[in-house]
Amino acid sequence: MLTINNKIISDNHSVFIIAEAGVNHNGSLKNARLLVDAALDAGADAIKFQLFNTCKLAANNNTLLKRLEFSKEQITAIKKYCDHEGILFLCTPFDEESAFTLESINVEAFKVGSGDLTNYPLLDCVASFQKPIILSTGMSSLRDIEAVLNFLPRTAQVALLHCTSAYPAPYTELNLNVIHTLKAAFGKIVGYSDHSQGLAVPFAAATLGYKIIEKHITLDKNLPGPDHMASIEPAEFKDMVCGIRSIEKALGNSIKQVTPSEQKTKKAARRGIYLRSDLPANHKLTAEDLLFLRPLSAIEACHYQSVTGKTLARPKTKGTSLEWQDLLPDDCA
Repeated sequence: MLTINNKIISDNHSVFIIAEAGVNHNGSLKNARLLVDAALDAGADAIKFQLFNTCKLAANNNTLLKRLEFSKEQITAIKKYCDHEGILFLCTPFDEESAFTLESINVEAFKVGSGDLTNYPLLDCVASFQKPIILSTGMSSLRDIEAVLNFLPRTAQVALLHCTSAYPAPYTELNLNVIHTLKAAFGKIVGYSDHSQGLAVPFAAATLGYKIIEKHITLDKNLPGPDHMASIEPAEFKDMVCGIRSIEKALGNSIKQVTPSEQKTKKAARRGIYLRSDLPANHKLTAEDLLFLRPLSAIEACHYQSVTGKTLARPKTKGTSLEWQDLLPDDCA
């Protein structure tokens, strides 16, 4: 179980849905706020951004990354906007300075990307804040995950996100069934960070029991930038959230029972016991006397062996249903 800002993430609670804004703001605070609005309108539980210093991320000067950087003032403004609008703010730090910045603005939990699964200095820093950690596991083996969990403090609250780090990720390499392996091996909450196209995979993930689902959101797939084409637009994100919530309702509680909506259908579709002809009192019923017809009557067809050989207490008319009180008391089951 994981608790983030009073939101419980467990096998017994609803899927925690993260709108991954990432760097799809293209360096614009206005776009970032629009992404927050879109995530909130879609019904996401949280929206997540990324915070990095290009000089501490890439060995070579990267002009594109530099344009996507947010300053401390900008990320603080986004956090305040999320707080004001009522959606949980999350962020992935890519360096220790960024992690300290996020801690200083009271981020509720830390997300660590797949690329930093083996970045133990960063993980050590994040763990020192003693807040929940959502750890993506793309590009990793079971041994890699075991190693990082052994590195982190035993008291650390960690959720694992299965992930295929390709953009877009091909269906044949998603391996959603690995949830069973991860849960059995580590006993952690397991979520899914999706980079596939469309909504089929998030729906499948919800059905399989992934309790965190993260997907990239963009204002427009045609915008320039590294992640827009592997993202979904606001209307589609809203469809995803609605679909996941519908799936949760449909999954039910695993108890096989007659549902309230089936009661009327049961009455109409199940068969009762009816009489083939007029019969006098004291007639001993035989199988030839009985018809099994809709709608369901007082005695269901499955009880035919219990009434065969019993004696009628009163005359019965052809086509009428047989009831228990039609049988002599000594013959009643």
